[in-house]
Amino acid sequence: MTLNISERLDSVYSAHQKPQSLQFQYGTAGFRTKANTLDSVVFVVGILASLRSKYLDGQTIGVMITASHNPPEDNGVKLVDPQGEMLEQSWEQFATVLANVSTQHELVVELNRIISQLNIDLKVKSRVIVARDSRDSGPQLVQSTIDGLEVLDTEYQDFKMLTTPQLHYLVRAINTLDSPVSYGEPSESGYYKKLATAFKQLVSTPISITVDAANGIGGPKLIALANHLEGLLSVTVVNNEYINPNALNVNSGADFVKTNQKLPQGISPKPFDLYASFDGDADRVVFYYSDDDGVFHLLDGDKISTLLAAFISDIVKKSGIEAHIGVVQTAYANGSSTDFLKEKLQLPVVCTPTGVKHLHHEAAKFDVGVYFEANGHGTVLFADSFIETLKSTEPSTPDEQRALEQLIQLSNLINQTVGDAISDLLAVLVVLTIKQWDPSSWDASYTDLPNKLAKVIVPDRNIFKTTDAERRLTSPSGLQDKIDASVKKYTRGRSFVRASGTEDAVRVYAEAGTRTEADELSQEVVGLVKDSVR
Repeated sequence: MTLNISERLDSVYSAHQKPQSLQFQYGTAGFRTKANTLDSVVFVVGILASLRSKYLDGQTIGVMITASHNPPEDNGVKLVDPQGEMLEQSWEQFATVLANVSTQHELVVELNRIISQLNIDLKVKSRVIVARDSRDSGPQLVQSTIDGLEVLDTEYQDFKMLTTPQLHYLVRAINTLDSPVSYGEPSESGYYKKLATAFKQLVSTPISITVDAANGIGGPKLIALANHLEGLLSVTVVNNEYINPNALNVNSGADFVKTNQKLPQGISPKPFDLYASFDGDADRVVFYYSDDDGVFHLLDGDKISTLLAAFISDIVKKSGIEAHIGVVQTAYANGSSTDFLKEKLQLPVVCTPTGVKHLHHEAAKFDVGVYFEANGHGTVLFADSFIETLKSTEPSTPDEQRALEQLIQLSNLINQTVGDAISDLLAVLVVLTIKQWDPSSWDASYTDLPNKLAKVIVPDRNIFKTTDAERRLTSPSGLQDKIDASVKKYTRGRSFVRASGTEDAVRVYAEAGTRTEADELSQEVVGLVKDSVR
């Protein structure tokens, strides 16, 4: 079989050789870097996706070409496993090794090592679906991925431009098509139908909202979804120039709003109207509003998490059934949100390292697991056993029946595979409509501690090692002690440093009792980081 793979590579490998000076690493978001350096990476990812499918007896694997909230000149690729979840962690090392081989011979050796190690039967038919966001580098990178897929005679389908969550949906829908627990119709229209059906069961009052689409693929997809809602959702999409790739995420989008704590271009807010921003591939969403004095108020992933957790907890109580509900956060979660969840809602809170794969895994341990990163990426997981309980429970009152129906429809409305800006937007609108809340009512549940997120470019991010869910450094030596000393100076001070998953940089998060203190603490810790690498 070594000879066969080598022969199949003969005609294509030379067009996809790795740049000699670069090293690649499969991180929390897959591979992500400058688009003009990614050709060799997506080629071998295509081969790996095919092997993954064969290893899983021909189940469909997804390949998404996207760099999410990154600048237009970047791109990336990630693999999606059969239930729409992130690639199994043990396979990340295979992706990293293959992406860094320098010759055709090395590639053949590594491929056969993986095949032998995992006892992969190459006679099994492999199936893969591919999609991309709106970047101008996308079509060529998809073609290079397909070149990799064809090395092992993969049966593939190119879905062209989709949001990342739509690809995750399709992977799960395809793999459960003939299952008793079918996830939905395996098509883009099936995605819209599933969300629209649930939304129409949950609300009957027309809702209006303006959404900043970051000039990404989420804009046209949101409009397509609204067309299935028969006038229930009136959406105005700004920053919707998805056909202009150079505008992607520029002065707009969820990451811009969250990081800069200000409005994106194109929005002139009316007081107390709700607005939302997606990122470039529509797997993140944040909300915001302005008050009568024109002051900007951000409603980020923490606010979304607490809103949904409180609402679901309340409905579960009304349903008359028992459920283990929990919330999963990262170190970036605002301290006030954690206090609110634990003290006011009396819900368990788990902290994990940054990265959706970590949060998703922990959330799946609950009957209902709510997870959102502060950046607006997250979802709610309803355990299959809990959904079966909802469907089989006989209500004894009209209130119980209504609560059970709402929980079932929420499980259909909220994307169970991954954070989904469109799905999460609808879920938030449902909750606010049912509760008859405006944005300020939502915001008033708790007050965020002032915080600041900074980035420091470093020669080698790998020297920054952490423990305690990335909240404390173990390396460089002595740096954590200095951070602790700085934190003690400030009221309700908290700060941590962690390496970026995508570039040679570290993130510095700081929060404190006042805006001045948070900014000063951030500045101090940034200085400590810079001193540690001099």
